[in-house]
Amino acid sequence: MADLQERLQAILAERRLLNIGEAHPVVRAVKAIAANSKPNPKRLFVAEGYWLAKLALDNDLRVDALLVSPECVYTNECVSLVREMLPRAEHAYTVSKKVFEKLAEKDKPDGVLAICYMKDYSLDDLALDDKAVILILDGVEIPGNMGTLVRVADGAGADAVFIVNRKARLTHPKFIHSTMGAAFHVPIIEFESVDDCYAYLKSKHFTIYLADSRAEKMYYELPLGKRVAFVMGSERYGISRVWYDKEVDYVAIPMMGQCDSLNVGVAGTVLLYEACVKN
Repeated sequence: MADLQERLQAILAERRLLNIGEAHPVVRAVKAIAANSKPNPKRLFVAEGYWLAKLALDNDLRVDALLVSPECVYTNECVSLVREMLPRAEHAYTVSKKVFEKLAEKDKPDGVLAICYMKDYSLDDLALDDKAVILILDGVEIPGNMGTLVRVADGAGADAVFIVNRKARLTHPKFIHSTMGAAFHVPIIEFESVDDCYAYLKSKHFTIYLADSRAEKMYYELPLGKRVAFVMGSERYGISRVWYDKEVDYVAIPMMGQCDSLNVGVAGTVLLYEACVKN
């Protein structure tokens, strides 16, 4: 352990980091981002701990600030991460164990916390083949559900996630954690309106399916093998009415018990895997 701390201190000494306290603006910024309580125009999020910070680094995310608490660092992996991340961080500081524990969500924090920028994808970044699959989240309200669906999109191999009528920030801590890092590399694009989203999909020759329990066609009956997009609606209100006035199709998942619907994350999983496996 002594050798580990010596190596860490040598790495930190090269940058001559300032030690900051709770009153410092960066510490206050971490608290505000984690609380999701203030405007966040720069799309900053908190990557606490080795696992999440390493994922952010591996996915080439910009690092606004790095906070290190030497007293909390207890693994060689974290020492290596600090060495790798320091040159990438626009700002870097050390904090005491007491300050770090107030910022950390983990019971036993490992001494590394980064403020990172979410990637900002555009439609020009998409490379869509003839069998592309896109997931559309329309008014999904719960950050954990949004994150789960992004994680499913990654796992199933979908090409992108489109968001309309956004109700939760993409920097919300529950969204970040529930994606398990998928938000760092799955293209997520927000549209100003349903009309804009629909116009883009039609211009790219997508068949659009609304997930609706009243649909006559079941998911396993879909004529897949071409460009498809699935619209998943709000947990409370369902899909926006404007979609129903457009040229779309409908798809359902059969319910064999007494419940009349599935959680939006579960329903999205069924539809995406069906499409991605068959496309």
